Amino acid sequence: MFRRLNWRYFDFWLFGVVLLLSIFGIIMIRSAAAGSDVQLANVRRQIIFGVISLVVVLSVTVVDYHYWEALVRPMYAVTLFLLIVVFVTAKARFGAARWLDTGLFSIQPSELAKIVIVLVLAYYFAQTKDQPRDFRWIAKSGAITLGFLIWIVLQPNLSITIVILVLWFSMLWVSGLPQKYIYIMIGVGLVGGLVAFPFLEAYQQERVISFLFPDPNSTYGNSYNVTQALISIGSGGLFGMGYGHGTQVQLRFLKVRHTDFIFSTIAEEFGFIGTVIVLLLLFFVVYRCLRISVQASDRFGSLIAFGFGILILFQTAVNVGVNLKVIPVTGLTLPF
Repeated sequence: MFRRLNWRYFDFWLFGVVLLLSIFGIIMIRSAAAGSDVQLANVRRQIIFGVISLVVVLSVTVVDYHYWEALVRPMYAVTLFLLIVVFVTAKARFGAARWLDTGLFSIQPSELAKIVIVLVLAYYFAQTKDQPRDFRWIAKSGAITLGFLIWIVLQPNLSITIVILVLWFSMLWVSGLPQKYIYIMIGVGLVGGLVAFPFLEAYQQERVISFLFPDPNSTYGNSYNVTQALISIGSGGLFGMGYGHGTQVQLRFLKVRHTDFIFSTIAEEFGFIGTVIVLLLLFFVVYRCLRISVQASDRFGSLIAFGFGILILFQTAVNVGVNLKVIPVTGLTLPF
C-alpha cells in the first residue's frame, strides 16, 4: 500500500502552482468578504479546508495509486449512500437540498461524487480496455454514472449534473469511443436538453431565460448579478484598482462575489493582467495533469490524471464564461 517516495518523480511544479492558487483563493475570498462578519466565516472555513487538503495531498502522495483500484467499489457505495441521505434528510437552501450537516461541519456529497466518479470510471475503462467499443460497453459506464446522477438531479443540482456528464463523455472519448457514437450522443444530448427544460426548477429556467433575453432594467436576480460582474471586469482595466479597492466588490454591488463571481472580483482588483496570470496558472495545472496522463505507466493512472484535468478545465471555463456572460449562470466556482 505505502511506498517510499521518490522525490525525482514528484511534480514540484504542479504542487507549487496548486499551493499558490489555493493561497491566492483565500486572499481573494478575504477581499470579497471585507466588512461582513458572516462572509468572513468563509475565509476561516477556506483556510481550514485548505490545510486539511494539503495534509490529504501529501498523504495520498505516499500511497500507491493502484491501491485505489481495490477501493473504488466501497467509495462508490459510500458516496451513493450519502447522496441518498441528503435527498431524504437535508433541508433546502436556496431552493435545493445539497448539504449534509454532520453537527461539526457541513459536507456536499455531490462534490465528493465528482472525485469518485473519475476514479470509478477510470477503473471501469481500464478493466474493459480490450472489450469491443459497442453499445453495451457504453451502457455499462452510463449505468455507473447514472447511479450518481439520479440523486444529484433530484436535489436539484444541474451544474454538477452537467460536470459529471462531461466527465463521463470525456473519459468515454479518450477510451476509444467510436465516432458514430459521438454524433449520436451529441444529438441525444441536444434533444434531451430541450425536452428536459420544461421540467427544470423555476430558478433554473429563469437563469436560461434571463441569459437569452436579459432585462437591462432588472435590479435583482441573475440579470443584475451578471451586469454587475461585467461592470466589475470593465472597471478593473489593464492593471486593476488594487487589492481591497474594487468599488463594485467593496461597496457590495457585486453579489456572490466570493463564489460564483470570484473571477470578476479578481478582474476588478488585479485587472486584465491579473486575470490572465491566474488563468495561465490554472491552465498550467491542466497541462501537467494531461502530461501525467500521457506519461502514466498504465491505463488506470492515465485516466485518473486525464479525468481530473478535464474537471479543472471545465469548471474554469464555465466560471469564466458565466462572469463574461457567454453562458447562463451556474453554481460552479473557480477551482482552488
